[in-house]
Amino acid sequence: MPLAPISLAGTNLNARTQCAHYHSERDIIALRLKCCDTFYGCIHCHEEAAGHAPVVWPKAEFATHAVYCGNCHTTLSISSYLACGNSCPACGAAFNPGCANHYPLYFEQ
Repeated sequence: MPLAPISLAGTNLNARTQCAHYHSERDIIALRLKCCDTFYGCIHCHEEAAGHAPVVWPKAEFATHAVYCGNCHTTLSISSYLACGNSCPACGAAFNPGCANHYPLYFEQ
């Protein structure tokens, strides 16, 4: 269920949401932090552009569509993203499994 309109931001962000910080073939998601209506390529992009500290999503709000697939342009709920096995449930594109190392920066643990 996509949000409309989607606002994307990031340092050198391309059409697949790869940014200056993370740009491998599998770095194709953008994330909306609780504090913003904008989807950022990564936490570093948020830090550079937002002008405020990031706010993580509490577990009670994991039904929120806060993850954007840069391959098919579908938004995912946080719960769907965390359970997807590192591939988009809508198009099957592979996501970077290393992103799990950064979950505490975006999602309450």
